[in-house]
Amino acid sequence: MNNLVILPVIIPIIAGLLMVIFRKNIGFHRWAGILALFSLLLVSLLLIFQIDSSGIQTLQAGGWKAPYGISFAADMFAALLLLCTSVVALLCFLYAFRTIGREREEHYFYPLFLFLIAGVNGSFLTGDLFHLFVCFEVMLIASYVLISLGGTRVQLRESLKYILVNVVSSSLFLVAVAYLYALTGTLNLAHLSVVVAEIGQDGLMTTVALLFLLVFSIKAALFLFFWLPESYSAPPAVVAAVFAALLTKVGIYTIFRMFTLIFYHEPQITHQLIGVLGAVTMVLGACGAAAFSDMKKILTYNVIVGAGFVIAGLASFTVDGMTGSVFYLVHDILVKALIFLLGGAIIRLTGTSKLNEMSGLIRNHPYLGWLFFTAALALAGIPPLSGFLGKIFITKGAFQSEYYWLGAVGLASSLMVLYSLMKVFMNVFWGETTMSKGMEKGSIKGLMFPISGLTVLSVLLGIGAEVILPYIRLAAETLLAPSLYIEAVLGLGD
Repeated sequence: MNNLVILPVIIPIIAGLLMVIFRKNIGFHRWAGILALFSLLLVSLLLIFQIDSSGIQTLQAGGWKAPYGISFAADMFAALLLLCTSVVALLCFLYAFRTIGREREEHYFYPLFLFLIAGVNGSFLTGDLFHLFVCFEVMLIASYVLISLGGTRVQLRESLKYILVNVVSSSLFLVAVAYLYALTGTLNLAHLSVVVAEIGQDGLMTTVALLFLLVFSIKAALFLFFWLPESYSAPPAVVAAVFAALLTKVGIYTIFRMFTLIFYHEPQITHQLIGVLGAVTMVLGACGAAAFSDMKKILTYNVIVGAGFVIAGLASFTVDGMTGSVFYLVHDILVKALIFLLGGAIIRLTGTSKLNEMSGLIRNHPYLGWLFFTAALALAGIPPLSGFLGKIFITKGAFQSEYYWLGAVGLASSLMVLYSLMKVFMNVFWGETTMSKGMEKGSIKGLMFPISGLTVLSVLLGIGAEVILPYIRLAAETLLAPSLYIEAVLGLGD
């Protein structure tokens, strides 16, 4: 057992509780948050190196052996997502210093931020379905407050929709868990894999699998994404960036975990449906991104397109498809956070998100303009930036599985993503400069460091892909070999 596995959950909870105790000391909140998130970064790196050298790392809470106790497991897939989460969280935390405002700081913004990260990390690490539900709820409760914190009319309106949708999906989650427990008598993920393989994935088990797919598709904004565009447009830019980068990815991660570890016996039903969901999501998301002339809407619809693209690799159920999905997921976490932070900086300067009300910003802010251009190319998958390699592998996997229609939809949606982001770039930065520096609504001083950091990481992920690709490949191969996870958690190899 490895006690490091629980630290990504424990560290942000302890730091958040200390912030609550010292509520009025905002300076302490900032430094404690930086220290906690930097510690998460180091722990994530250490876990990656340990997994690479020694295999999947596990921890049985209280010393109770699986499947009787609560299990935590860190394979390469989970560890890579932990690393991305810690990087994005740290840079967004720094961005919040200049943008979130004193009122939100005094109303527990920073501890809520850390509690949300604890829920995200717990979801990646838990090896138990009920504990997964608990981690989801920790993450969601923190997000409920963060989306409404500030109390503007649009926030309150959209927070009601956001909360209602998630309460419904959480209720369905509990129903699905109850049915699965009634059929198998266990909730441990590794043990579920063994039991489902023994009793077979018959019609009833496949129905339960589809219920889980419905639940996590809502949370990942697959097809049933009607709640996301307005909800993610309502909160401050830094909150929207964290939501776009991390919250939908938790739903995607859970779909990957469930349908590679437990419900992988009827891919002609479950995985083909996942492919259809991915394709429809990409088409509708790309149409939304191309149709709107409001920057917030364009960025949020691109979140939806990314979710559809990642899930397409799972539908192919090949090593190349999985490798592409994991790589693209890492890329998407970084670049979605980056594009939302860039959008927040633009809105801070202009005071609006409407494209027809801004023009020519590149004259006074060339650095900001070219950073946005780089992020747009990365998101569209233009070589040699980070989105390109993930899309190549996903398309290759789709063709290998003879899902030619899925690969074609992915390529077509990429063109529409490029169009939507170039529309933003041309309208915001090109053309006649209509706003002098003295007319700007706010300052972006202090915002360039986190934005530049995410841009550099995105570029390095593309041009230095050969460094991280072995870890990505290991994550994909582990997902396709459930016996490795089962042996690590249940101790069958001891």
